[in-house]
Amino acid sequence: MSSKVIGIQEEGKEIQRVEKLAIILSKGTLDMVYPAFMLATTAAALGKEVHIFLTFWGLNVVSKKGIKKIKLSPVGNPALPMPNILGILPGMTELVTRMIKKKVEKVKLPSIEELIKTAKENGVKLHACSTTMDVMGIKKEDLIPEVDDIVGAATFLELSEGATTLFI
Repeated sequence: MSSKVIGIQEEGKEIQRVEKLAIILSKGTLDMVYPAFMLATTAAALGKEVHIFLTFWGLNVVSKKGIKKIKLSPVGNPALPMPNILGILPGMTELVTRMIKKKVEKVKLPSIEELIKTAKENGVKLHACSTTMDVMGIKKEDLIPEVDDIVGAATFLELSEGATTLFI
């Protein structure tokens, strides 16, 4: 797969910049999924070739069952406006998830499902990790139709060659 290349003049010499973004999404919580898809859709809207490799808990985003259950965990998240120890109390994950979803709605951010739709409309490629699927017992039919393919690490590394790569 080729990527766009832009020539840039710098002190009389031409430098080539590859216009490609690769995101490895290994987390399946709202505070990880939103940034990954916001960056992906923005990059795609700017004309960049974008690939997202969904591995481990990141596969929840493209799982038919998992996409509806994406939450925000208060445990180990010191940025939340509450003492971290409270995160272990029953019901705190649901409370924090509801809190962030209300904030997302208030500022009119799209839902995760809408972000995925926008990403696909802009050409973002979604790649499910074959090894993680084997480990987690996930089958192709368990994935949402927006997933482009199921690939291993070697294939994703090939697809993302020359890209700016983000690990989330």
